[in-house]
Amino acid sequence: MSASTPLIPGPDHPITIEPSSAHVVVKAGAAVIADSSNALTLHEASYAPVYYVPFAEVDSELLESSDTTSYCPYKGEASYYSVRTGDGLIKDAIWFYDEPYDAVSKIAGHVAFYPDRVQIDDSKD
Repeated sequence: MSASTPLIPGPDHPITIEPSSAHVVVKAGAAVIADSSNALTLHEASYAPVYYVPFAEVDSELLESSDTTSYCPYKGEASYYSVRTGDGLIKDAIWFYDEPYDAVSKIAGHVAFYPDRVQIDDSKD
């Protein structure tokens, strides 16, 4: 199997994507990177749930494109953004899939954040 052959989520590696009931605010220090009541929650196998926030609800002024890429056989090719604040650069804090595989197509136009690089607050309404 080649590296670009999509794997389909199933009982051995389930992936679900659903609208989140949380109000998700992502910060780096005092800077608000994203503020969304329209996030999606992606549950994948035994991994911690991940919020995917619509790109339109991210402060693009704080983003710097990164040359970093990675590959997930279930989701596709990921690209990254770094976050620039008054405190400096947080490298590759955000990832996204420009063209996610069909099984996870709902995350197109959304970005996710590394919780060890930024602060993610998720208050339930």
